[in-house]
Amino acid sequence: MNHFRSNSLRGLALCLFLTVAAPLVQAAETPPTLSGATVVSAEQVKALMAKGVPVIDTRVANEYADSHIVGAISVPYKEKSAKATTFDGAADSFDLSKLPKDKAAPLVFYCNSGECWKSYKASVTAIKSGYKAVSWFRGGFPEWKAKGFPTE
Repeated sequence: MNHFRSNSLRGLALCLFLTVAAPLVQAAETPPTLSGATVVSAEQVKALMAKGVPVIDTRVANEYADSHIVGAISVPYKEKSAKATTFDGAADSFDLSKLPKDKAAPLVFYCNSGECWKSYKASVTAIKSGYKAVSWFRGGFPEWKAKGFPTE
């Protein structure tokens, strides 16, 4: 009977973990919208680039070095804050001086989509700093590559 009880307790513990703790371990997906920014698709990013709009890659430097959207500018968003819409930007680092000086000019931010919050946070930071024409490429580099668009 002890063996049965031991297995039952293990099963109960596993069940509790999967229903309570496991969801907390998983990183949250970025929200589908961002107030103050336009969420854009890969096709829209390509069209914006054709008009000369700068595209900002917010991923870490080694990801950019491995491969990125042709013509994208590397401005890494270094995050220490939570992956949440209520993130504390003061805990993070993002060099706004590398963005265009004209805060009315359009610009696009991207990262690795989904659980990557760097471009979301960079977009929020830019908006809070007065940028008026922010586009957030939520699908990011994975969507760009899936469309077969140019990378380097």
